[in-house]
Amino acid sequence: MILNWYELRRQAKRALPAFAFSYVDGGADDEKTLAHNMSVFDRWQFAPPVLKDASQRDLRCRVGQSQLKVPLLVAPTGYNGMLRYQADETLARTAAKLGLGHIQSTVSTASMEQLAAVSSGPRWFQLYVLKDHEITLNLLARAQQAGCEALVVSVDAVHFGNRERDRRHYRRPMKLSFKAMADIACHPGWVRRVLIPHGMPGFGNLTPYLPPEYQKGMGAAAWFASQMDQTLNWQTLAWIRKQWPGPLYIKGLMTVEDVQLAQQLGAEGVVLSNHGGRQLDGSISPMLMLAAARQAAGRDFTLLIDSGFRRGTDVVKALALGANAVLLGRPLLYAVASGGEPQVERAISSMVAEIDRTMAQLGCCSIKDLHPGLLNPA
Repeated sequence: MILNWYELRRQAKRALPAFAFSYVDGGADDEKTLAHNMSVFDRWQFAPPVLKDASQRDLRCRVGQSQLKVPLLVAPTGYNGMLRYQADETLARTAAKLGLGHIQSTVSTASMEQLAAVSSGPRWFQLYVLKDHEITLNLLARAQQAGCEALVVSVDAVHFGNRERDRRHYRRPMKLSFKAMADIACHPGWVRRVLIPHGMPGFGNLTPYLPPEYQKGMGAAAWFASQMDQTLNWQTLAWIRKQWPGPLYIKGLMTVEDVQLAQQLGAEGVVLSNHGGRQLDGSISPMLMLAAARQAAGRDFTLLIDSGFRRGTDVVKALALGANAVLLGRPLLYAVASGGEPQVERAISSMVAEIDRTMAQLGCCSIKDLHPGLLNPA
């Protein structure tokens, strides 16, 4: 039985070759931000009122045009096929079953068309902007046709972070070391779950645009890295705003000023994020600017948040400080790697139970009842 994310992580570490686990688990440079993201929640302690009837609780919430059963969305994560065959389909299908939103990455293994075929739940598309804006236009058209309810533009990965733990497994870019390949041989279960079905996974959304020599696996990753638009700016986002008719969210903002600029641009909301500690090491947690962002943005602007969430109590603290919902990344990747769809369902159900239990202990019957007064600075 899996009781918490620590056990999920241990099982994922056993199930994956070291290079794959490091990709999922690691951060940038000294990984100080990675550690900070999880420790920051200790800065607030609950001050629970008592003698309130919270026997009936409702976790439903509305985020933009998407109605969710719980205030959670699956974060956009790339190359999940390295963890398990059809990992993206597993995450999308389970999210729909349990009432979460699902945000698909530009660099997911499955294409948006494939996920549309397996998921009836709220699906959003996350966009990395490439140099060739014709590709961007085509991705937006495909996302609309595939029924994606919202667009999330990531702006914090134009210059990739220095992920040293990940790099140690390669003798040169995109070429695994001999030690890493020997370690793969020690994980026959992973080979069976990932490589045997259809060989090295690729990037489903990018397949139509890849030159023939980059169609599979790490070659596609090299092409993608070379195609990132390093001139991305607010003017580019204004252009995207004109092209996309639905709700638009900007992901990766870490200052109140940028949140206000996103409002002025006409975005429906933002995702406060330091990319899970995988970009600029030494960054603050988005939790530390959440309250100020809510005050500046007003009550009607959508504030989503990710980076470091591992417990339902973490989620409740974010909701109390002003977040509309939380994006979950690593815990669900540990789950899909270690046990597939049943494990993902258990991990989500455990998180939802923790949120529900925490609300009951705080005397709150709905998400709307949560407020900063329930928290004390530690």
